[in-house]
Amino acid sequence: MRALAPALVASSIAIAAGGGAARAGGAGADPARDGGAGARPAASTFSPQAIVAGAAKAAGGGAPGLVLGVPATSGAAPPAPAPAGGAGSPTPSGATASAPAGAGGVIGGCVDSVPGGATRPILTETFPDRGTTGYAAILRISVEHGKGETVLPRGLELQSAGDAAKFLRDASFVVPDQDGGGAARLTPGEADPKKPDRAVTVLELPLVPLPKDPGRQVLRVPPLPVAVARASGEIASVCTKPHSITVEDPTASTPDARPKPNPPAVPQREEWTSLKRALQWIAAGAVLGAILAYALRRWMKRPRPVPPPPPPRPPWEVALEQLDEVRHAGLLDVERYGEYFDRVNDALRKYLGDRYGFDGLESTTDEILGALEKARLDGDLSRDAVRDFLRECDLVKFANVTPTPEECRRALDAGEKIVRSSMPDPAPRRGEAHGEARP
Repeated sequence: MRALAPALVASSIAIAAGGGAARAGGAGADPARDGGAGARPAASTFSPQAIVAGAAKAAGGGAPGLVLGVPATSGAAPPAPAPAGGAGSPTPSGATASAPAGAGGVIGGCVDSVPGGATRPILTETFPDRGTTGYAAILRISVEHGKGETVLPRGLELQSAGDAAKFLRDASFVVPDQDGGGAARLTPGEADPKKPDRAVTVLELPLVPLPKDPGRQVLRVPPLPVAVARASGEIASVCTKPHSITVEDPTASTPDARPKPNPPAVPQREEWTSLKRALQWIAAGAVLGAILAYALRRWMKRPRPVPPPPPPRPPWEVALEQLDEVRHAGLLDVERYGEYFDRVNDALRKYLGDRYGFDGLESTTDEILGALEKARLDGDLSRDAVRDFLRECDLVKFANVTPTPEECRRALDAGEKIVRSSMPDPAPRRGEAHGEARP
């Protein structure tokens, strides 16, 4: 530390003097805007690396180290490479021989230090030869180190007030924000199978060239330190080689570039998103309502089972009701005796047909009597009474005999008697079925 103190003071003085000289040289120069190299002669003459190297040499010892760091756990992909410019050829630096204790050196202001007894890491670097202003160029560093050693153990700590930031600013380079999408990236590489005790780690560091002057510029990346931590906790610092890159302005291919006028006016079309969404919902509701209405109509017009017809009324109830209607029709008062007799005759014939299973209205008297001979008569029905009644009705109907009112009433009473005598016995009640006496 005592040896580094004079170097730090000398470095500060030399950087200040170099910066002033650079500004003085730049004030009197007219940078070329036609794509020629050497647009910044002052910067190339008084480069920060030469100043720091001269200061370190004057101090007779080491030089201040660059404090550069990228979080080793960063997983963000580096920015896209510059549209123009190809990748530079790999540049190895370092040796595999064991370094003596306290071995170190200064490369363009970067402190190169390897602890005693440690194997020096080997760096293989690639950097594009050409690029575009404002587009990141990727510095790819492949570090071959011993197994168990960690590259950038504390990450890349770029201090805005430190030497690394100052050197990069003076060289017109900017490191993107490591919290954004342009963060550096550490990935494991492919180790040599012939070296089982060695490992490879790849560091991809994006650098954005931002020259102060327009036109084509040749920029130089200063050496940057790469720290490797051993298992014992000792830190080895190896510096990269300086790299040059030719950058072009995005408008360098346009001669005499001037501001372009505004484009012609374009009719603006307003889109009513809320109305469109409302109409979509209304259309969907209408379709759904139509489907529901159709389904409801089909359901209401579905074939329904026909309710069973009511049980037929007993034929004796129908016959007694018809005879009662004849009794109260008033036919005898108007002397319509023939009609009176016909209605009584039809009521009894229909009853006998329904009661014993034949068509009584379409059967003759002989056919009715023949059917009754074959049928099993219920109750106290007498075939002779039925025969006398039907013969008397035939005389009135076919012989044109006019009955008297008394004969009409007698025929009605005879018909009611025939119906009642043929009615089945009512079903006995539960108590009567078991032989219990009715109260």
